[in-house]
Amino acid sequence: MIDYEYIKPRNLEEVFSYLASFGKRAVLIAGGTDVMVNIRNKKLAPEALISLRGLRELAYIRKDEGAYHIGALTTHRMLKASSLVQEELSALYEGASQLGSVQIRNVATLGGNICNAAPSADTAAPLLVLDAVAVLRGPEGIRKVPLTEFFIGPSQTVRAWNEVLIEFEIPAEIGRFGSAYHKLSRRKAMDLPILGVAVSLSMRGEIIREARIALSVAAPTPIRARQAEGYLKGKPVQEEVFAEAGELAAQEASPRDSLRGQAWYRREMIETFVPRMFKKALDRVKNR
Repeated sequence: MIDYEYIKPRNLEEVFSYLASFGKRAVLIAGGTDVMVNIRNKKLAPEALISLRGLRELAYIRKDEGAYHIGALTTHRMLKASSLVQEELSALYEGASQLGSVQIRNVATLGGNICNAAPSADTAAPLLVLDAVAVLRGPEGIRKVPLTEFFIGPSQTVRAWNEVLIEFEIPAEIGRFGSAYHKLSRRKAMDLPILGVAVSLSMRGEIIREARIALSVAAPTPIRARQAEGYLKGKPVQEEVFAEAGELAAQEASPRDSLRGQAWYRREMIETFVPRMFKKALDRVKNR
């Protein structure tokens, strides 16, 4: 049995104090749905678990003139229940709605899902196509990292051991985009994705003004398909255009064979679901 000290700070200042005391021997825990599994599997053996559960001020969803702000302790249940997220950040709503079971969504946090940095994270691809920025706070102050730069490897991020992810910022203009996310899995619930495909889209008449494509379980980290995005910009809305974007995105991916799916299958599914998600996003743009 792994023996560790469980600490529940009352505020961020206490969190930083405990982090300074324990250093890298401590692990931050929020909902615990990933951390506790890793401890049981002996991937983690901390001397201390520093719980963020008491920091309820980090659980919020709001919008101002410049951006959407989502606190790192916001649960996936809160995201699913939010009409703002459902109507204006649809890809994130769909990613949060498909994560685990109801019980898991009630406690699992958005910040925890992203900091765990699994290539299969259900909210990573949606946040990437929404141009999300991770806001980190540490002893030296606050720094902001675009999510495109946040993941550096499987279960690895740029977050320093003495920093806390406090919120995500999404540019307000993204609310005018249409977005969509598809989780390909064998079961509809409580299953890790074989592939995740997220897109977002803005239009100028019948011409594509901006497009985003993000893939999970298609590389060592969740990725943006930049070449496919560049191809789409300025193109007319046509089925063959979206089909070509799907092929380009599949070429940019670097999936591997696993128990859940073969690399060739994941590439074929990228070609299939990128066009489908763009059609869904297009409908949402037109209904704005």
